[in-house]
Amino acid sequence: MLLEISNLTSHYGRIQALKGIDVQVREGELVALVGANGAGKTTLLRCISGVQPVTGGSIKFAGEDITKMAPEKRVGLGISQSPEGRQVFGPMSVEDNLRLGAYRRHGPDIKADMDRMYEMFPILHKKRDLPAGTLSGGQQQMLAIARALMANPRVLLLDEPSMGLAPLLVAEIFRTIQALKEAGMTIFLVEQNAYAALAIADRGYVLETGAVVLTDDGSRLLNDDKVKEAYLGL
Repeated sequence: MLLEISNLTSHYGRIQALKGIDVQVREGELVALVGANGAGKTTLLRCISGVQPVTGGSIKFAGEDITKMAPEKRVGLGISQSPEGRQVFGPMSVEDNLRLGAYRRHGPDIKADMDRMYEMFPILHKKRDLPAGTLSGGQQQMLAIARALMANPRVLLLDEPSMGLAPLLVAEIFRTIQALKEAGMTIFLVEQNAYAALAIADRGYVLETGAVVLTDDGSRLLNDDKVKEAYLGL
């Protein structure tokens, strides 16, 4: 088990955002977390990254309790996040954004990984010297994912990668996620587009108002009547 979340709670002041969450992600799996806006999906990712305080329960990574660990140390262990809304550094060049993803690393492997990102996302190579803020929404999403991968993570946290993108770009982003999965990357995917997420997930969790209400294989959740009615519009 690479990532193990047990009875996790988190609050914003008096408001409880997470209510005893249990989630497990095995090495090499793609696990999807789906749910409506405000369900607590992003809060859970922020807790895993260490930027949102945990008020109860535990987070273990590769067997080590990281519940109280500083965010930068979690990156060093191999936890890397592509955040909701992309959050690229607009005035900086595309290439400098990628370099920032590898800020804790040293050595020649960084150049090799940069080349691999450009091979995965050719448009980023074409625009590598331009300010990241001049990229389209889809291109910024590619940059956010590539920047997270530059940390050479053991688990990649993806927060709403399809948000605000046109359908053709959504399909392209999910093809990339599928390719990463096939290459052996462990991925925890938070996504409002339940159909796209569950279609490629090994397993999935459904979150409602801060609590997990369903968990099963991705294909089974796709065919679950409750999920169809609530999230797939069927």
